[in-house]
Amino acid sequence: MFEFPVLVGDIGGTNARFGLIEKAGDQPRLLAHEATADHPDPSSAIKASVAKGGGPAPRSAILAIAGRIDGPEIQLTNAHWKIAGRRIAEDFGLSSAVVVNDYVPVAAGAADIEPHDLTPVGPCPPVPGGARVVLGPGTGFGAAALIPYAAHLAIVSTEVGHTDIGPADAFEEKIWHALERVEDRITVETVLSGPGLSRLHAAVAHVRTGQPHEKIEPAAVTEAGLNATDPHAAETLELFGRVLGRVCGDLALTFLATSGVYIGGGIAPRILKVLEESGFRAAFEKKAPFAAMMRQIPTSVITVHDPAFRGLAALANEGAKFVYHGQVWRKEA
Repeated sequence: MFEFPVLVGDIGGTNARFGLIEKAGDQPRLLAHEATADHPDPSSAIKASVAKGGGPAPRSAILAIAGRIDGPEIQLTNAHWKIAGRRIAEDFGLSSAVVVNDYVPVAAGAADIEPHDLTPVGPCPPVPGGARVVLGPGTGFGAAALIPYAAHLAIVSTEVGHTDIGPADAFEEKIWHALERVEDRITVETVLSGPGLSRLHAAVAHVRTGQPHEKIEPAAVTEAGLNATDPHAAETLELFGRVLGRVCGDLALTFLATSGVYIGGGIAPRILKVLEESGFRAAFEKKAPFAAMMRQIPTSVITVHDPAFRGLAALANEGAKFVYHGQVWRKEA
């Protein structure tokens, strides 16, 4: 379905990683990491990666991007790049270059993910045969569903990160009043992302001290919260965990994801202890009148390295088992 070698890319708002699947059945070999801010366009970053990584020239490409796939040219949500598959194919003499939302390959990879690649949050064993949801807070917030469809698995990409979210109790209401808004909205991504951690920390400090507080870097919030050197940061991480649990539960209900919710992204693996000890699971299950059902749905953090690359390999090597945009996956999808 794809001509090998296949170039694969996982392109986020901050960094882009490129790899090469040299022959059918292989896993991708990493070529390079490139900062999106260091290149004017994706072709420049691909050229640099191929030069650094060496090996045979690619003959086709699958690129997963952090943006809405709504036309032949896609604007990254949190970066300046515009990406067009046809242009990249022309720039590198490829037979095809497919562009998908960045959580499409994560969903594909969840089809055969191994238990040792997951860290459960909660006591529930996996339940085979049902729908699954994958999601992840990082530079932004991505999510997709993997749904059994006859003999196939349908991948449904979403933009849930840009849906509105409100407070669930009196304390959160105070935080929401202090939160920095983005384009006059408070969305899932406004809160559950790297920049969201910074916003939450500033709001928590504001509410607790009564004084406006400057934002600090997300990594600083995480470090201070985990090391208990800043009580506001520790409280921020706990709040982040509870809100993440609530959103995970909403998505589990939306897709009836009885086979589990899988959390990726760059933040969750770093705050596993917080998720295990905070109100994450309680918030996930607090979905009356379906609390009993929610208690049976497993939640796990994806701890395997490069889940997107594994999913891109699944799309390149086993595309016939997936349905995407209403048709069996193929290179023209």
